[in-house]
Order: sequence, then structure tokens, then C-alpha cells
Amino acid sequence: MVSLPPPDRPRRPDPPRVMAEPPLPGRPVPRPPQTATRAQRLGLALGLTAFLLVGLWAFSAILTPFVLAAVIAYFLDPPASGLVRLGIGRGLSSLLMILAVVGVALLCLLLLYPLLISQVSVLLQRLPSYVVGIGAAVREALAALAQRLGPDVVDNRLQELAVGQAGAIISYLGTSIARLLGGGIALFNVFTLVTVTPVVAFYLLRDWPRMVARLDAWLPRRSAATLRQMARDTDRLLSAWLRGQLLCCALLAIYYATALSLIGLELGLTVGLMAGILSFIPYIGSITGLVTALALALAQYGTWNGVLVVLTIFVFGQVVEGYIIYPRLLGDRVELHAVWVIFALFAGGVAFGFLGVLLAVPLAAFAGVIVRYWLRRYLESPLYLDPPRTG
Repeated sequence: MVSLPPPDRPRRPDPPRVMAEPPLPGRPVPRPPQTATRAQRLGLALGLTAFLLVGLWAFSAILTPFVLAAVIAYFLDPPASGLVRLGIGRGLSSLLMILAVVGVALLCLLLLYPLLISQVSVLLQRLPSYVVGIGAAVREALAALAQRLGPDVVDNRLQELAVGQAGAIISYLGTSIARLLGGGIALFNVFTLVTVTPVVAFYLLRDWPRMVARLDAWLPRRSAATLRQMARDTDRLLSAWLRGQLLCCALLAIYYATALSLIGLELGLTVGLMAGILSFIPYIGSITGLVTALALALAQYGTWNGVLVVLTIFVFGQVVEGYIIYPRLLGDRVELHAVWVIFALFAGGVAFGFLGVLLAVPLAAFAGVIVRYWLRRYLESPLYLDPPRTG
């Protein structure tokens, strides 16, 4: 049986071809849309990072007032926006906020700096007696220890060495504190901090919404939604930590300065303010203030009763901070671990000085957001969810 070929099917007519019109003279030729490659995106990110690092390294000597002004503008943006919602113009609300900050700073300077200078003079006058008091207290403690353990364990040479080292440490700490407080204003450039920082902060605060909108318009369209979410997470984390930590520092400084002054510690005001301000670095401020206050109490009173009173003040302050102040002001909104904050502050200070300290916490918050974002992507990726092979 011979198979016949299938009958011919009628062919459909080909669609009419549309001839491309030649471009008119003077009109640009349309180009097909281009997509960015992975290498281009990576190169852009690395280029921006390198540009920022080189800029920080090259201009770190003059960037401090500008970065400080940016921190002030970021901190004052919510109250300035609140005044705008009440009907006050953005420029006037920014001016009122900057004038309020400058007024508070000048008031604190006029009230506290003379007291600090007077305490520096008291420290320099009483430093020899402090050394003698510390030596007597250490010698008494070593004598009691020698009676309990025997003279073979704690001999006279060890006692004299300990007394001499304690006196040297107190002398070094006293002169360092006096030099720090006496030349504290010289540590910063007075002209730039007093004149440049408020002016720059005013302009940044006035133009803050427009700058944020302009930066949002510059985001790459493919990753704009992700970058906006990361910026919101960073802002939420950083604002909660910064405002809560500043309130904690202010409350602790007031408490320590008042309590140490009430018990009659001659340098209680200075030590209390120092402990409160340094509480910006977790645990460092409290430990520094405690050690300094204990040494001064031992040098001034010459007995261990005053030391116990100072120790009670700091223990009570830590309990109030850990169980009342910190949970109410910060709570669970802050996802910055204390060790990460300490590392960031010290690393920034070593790398760029005071400028690095200003930039440390914002960069640490942003790095934490990026790490959590990539961790979420990893936990949702086949690299983590790939089941184990069987057989």
C-alpha cells in the first residue's frame, strides 16, 4: 500500500511588513533599553564606598563641624517638622530650633565651666594630700592583710611598692583630669564649633526634606524599594538609640553629680558629669566614674566608709539605669548590641578621632541593617534551605 502525501494546506498570508521609517534629520535615533550588569552595579557600589573613604581621609581635619551640624540637624528634624505642621514655616522653625540649642549650650557653659575650673584648682591644691591619704589607706589595708596572711606573704617591700604605685597613679590621674578640664575648650576649634556648626546646622535643617527627596530621586530604580526600606530601618534604629541614649546620659549625669556633691566629695560635680557623659559608651562611663570616685573618696576621707557610700551610689545608679531608665526610654526598639557600639566608637576614634566618634554609631546602625537584610536573604535562599542529599 502506497502512502499518499497529505493534501496541501492553504497557507496563511504573511503579515504585512512594516518598513522602518528613516530617521528625520536632526532627530536622535531611538536606542533599545539597556540593563545594568552585575559588574556595573558592583562597580558603582565599590566606587561610592571608595569615594567616601578617600573623602573622609583627605578632609577629616575640617569635617568635624559639618558632621556635627548634620547630627544636630538629624536630631532636630522631628521637632522642626512638628512646628511646620502647626503652621510655622520651615525656615523659621529651623531658626528657632538652632537658637534653642545654642542657648542651652551657652547656659550650660556659663553655669558649669566656672564650677569645673574651680574644681580643677581644688584638685591641684589638694593633690599632695590626696596622695598621702591614698598611701595611708593602702598601707593600712596591707598591714591588716599581712596580719592575716603573715609577713612572709606581704612583706615590707611589697607594701612600700604598692603605696608608691598607688600614689603615682593618683598623681597621674589628677594631673590628667586637670589638664583635660583646663584645656578642654582647646581640644576643639572654638571658632568652627561656635560659628560654623550652628550656621551649617541651620541650612541643613531647613533643607532637610528637600535633601531627602533629592537623594530618593537619585536611587537606582531597580533597588529603590529595598534601599528605602533599609533607610527606614536605619532611621528607626538610630533615632531610637540616639535620643534614648542622650536622655539616659543626661539623667545619669544629673544623678551622679547631685549625689556625689551631697555626700561632700570635693570633686563630685566633675566626676558625676564625666560619668554621665561617658555613659554614651556602654559600661565605660559607669566604670570610669566609679573607679575615679572611689579613688577620690579614699584620698579625701582616708577611711573605707566613704568608699562604701560612693560604691552604694553607683550601684544604685546602675540598678535604676538597667531596670527603669533604659527599658522605659529604649526598650526593645534598639537592636545595637553594646559590644558592637563599643567597638564602633573605639574604631572610629582610632581611625578619624572625634570625627570617627561622631560617625561611628550611624555607620554601626547601617551596617547592622545591612547584615540583617543579607541574613534574611540567606535564610530564604536555596543555599540555606537546600535539603540534605539521601542515598
